[in-house]
Amino acid sequence: MAVQPIPEGYHSAIPYLSVDDAAKAIEIYKRAFGATERMRMPGPDGKIGHAEIQIGDSIIMLADPFPQANVKPPKELGGTTVGIFLYVEDVDSVVQDAVDAGASVTSAVEDMFWGDRFGQLQDPFGHQWQIATHVKDVPPDEMAKRAKEAMASMR
Repeated sequence: MAVQPIPEGYHSAIPYLSVDDAAKAIEIYKRAFGATERMRMPGPDGKIGHAEIQIGDSIIMLADPFPQANVKPPKELGGTTVGIFLYVEDVDSVVQDAVDAGASVTSAVEDMFWGDRFGQLQDPFGHQWQIATHVKDVPPDEMAKRAKEAMASMR
């Protein structure tokens, strides 16, 4: 059998997080988002050299920062350059679980013009999470009208 170019169970694009205290992050992501740990490779000094968690049908890779790595944790950068968008069955419940696990709400959960119930969090490590439950299909012509109105209100 030929080797698959994309391994079984993986998607084409997978976020890879640099996290101060990756072991603690895994435990928080389990509590906050129902993550399951797929694997963990030890690094030097008890740190995690590489780990994988699964949330729903998606994999997120993470590791503690290492001097030779070119990916830096948000606290080292003074912010983050990426957010993780997570669709869930019940956004309100997941956001509350995340807050209980140590995350901070940066945008309260509300119904959005594009048909999602949506909120934003920052985890204790500085990573940004956008959490949503799709609640309404919006036809393309209505979506265009709503998007135009929303963009006009941002000026």
